[in-house]
Amino acid sequence: MKKVTVLGAGMVGSAIALDLIADYRVQVIDADQKKLSVLKKKAELQTVCLNLKNKNPLKEIIHDSDLVIGAVPGFMGFEVLKSVIEYGKNIVDISFFEEDAFLLNELAKEKQVTAIIDCGVAPGMMNVILGYYNQIMKVNEFVTYVGGLPFKRKWPYQYKAPFSPTDVIEIYTRPARIVEQGNIIIKPPLSDSEYLDFEEVGTLEAFNTDGLRSLLHTVKVPYMKEKTLRYPGHIDYIKVLKASGFFDENTVQVDGHPIKPIDLTTRLLFPLWKLEDGEEEFTAMRIIIKGEKENNQVEYLYDLFDRYNVKTSVSSMARTTGYTCTAAARLVLEGGFTRQGICPPEYLGENKECFDFIMKELTKRGIHYKLTVNEMSQ
Repeated sequence: MKKVTVLGAGMVGSAIALDLIADYRVQVIDADQKKLSVLKKKAELQTVCLNLKNKNPLKEIIHDSDLVIGAVPGFMGFEVLKSVIEYGKNIVDISFFEEDAFLLNELAKEKQVTAIIDCGVAPGMMNVILGYYNQIMKVNEFVTYVGGLPFKRKWPYQYKAPFSPTDVIEIYTRPARIVEQGNIIIKPPLSDSEYLDFEEVGTLEAFNTDGLRSLLHTVKVPYMKEKTLRYPGHIDYIKVLKASGFFDENTVQVDGHPIKPIDLTTRLLFPLWKLEDGEEEFTAMRIIIKGEKENNQVEYLYDLFDRYNVKTSVSSMARTTGYTCTAAARLVLEGGFTRQGICPPEYLGENKECFDFIMKELTKRGIHYKLTVNEMSQ
């Protein structure tokens, strides 16, 4: 039986491990023994308590793995990915780090490694879907709206973090790159807010975020943007914090003590944004693809609304992110995807068999992307 090593036992990493255990031997590595102990009670898997900043032990631990899953926080994702590639192991990664993964492309090819990056929901499934349609039609416009939110709204933020809170703040501070008339345009984070209606929860507010990532360079679509969804009013509170300097990285002196405002802010916000055990939340996503197919103007709409699974106690964000990752992992493990080098998810979507496989795997797990096709007037 093939062996998979999952790096990270957080909410998504745990969901990935529990999904793969049905077909593979699974080993999970994390620096938090408590998380590993909880996970081990749920399934027969191996666990190793290790700070993943320690590279030498990692090499020995993954030496007999057929595939590695990267599910660590973004701030350490690039270096972990680099280490795994250097050790010659195929990897599917969801750490969503800031650095350019293509800097490791030649290394991955040299090591004959398949390294699928950003393989979650957004980025992730949105890339897979665009990659597919970009092969069968001329895409002129691509827009993704996506967000993970708690059902219970609590003043003032009406928000809980379904993934690493550090990465959440990065969403609010990183300038957003979008594409207009084929050119990359820089927009301020939290800009261009608009409202969208979702039947299941009502009106949500969307704003620019930097989620296009690899799509900025791998596809030629004249108009592209990615926006994050929140409950209306949330971004006003975030804008106040940002304008007041609470997200600044520069040190300030407080009674003679150097303090980074961002460190204080994260310390205060994390307890407020932490999902409680069993707290119900949802993932909402809408993907719009417009273009030309067989001399007709056509629009494809994909709508996703996924909720916390009460039966398995797996969060929606862990399901939608983690099961996209495990579908890609199965493709690599079973020889369905063998391209070497750095491979963003749109490369998976370019192959119809891979696209269909991922969709079927998600459907098996109760994650449904509803497709609506609209013929548009000339």
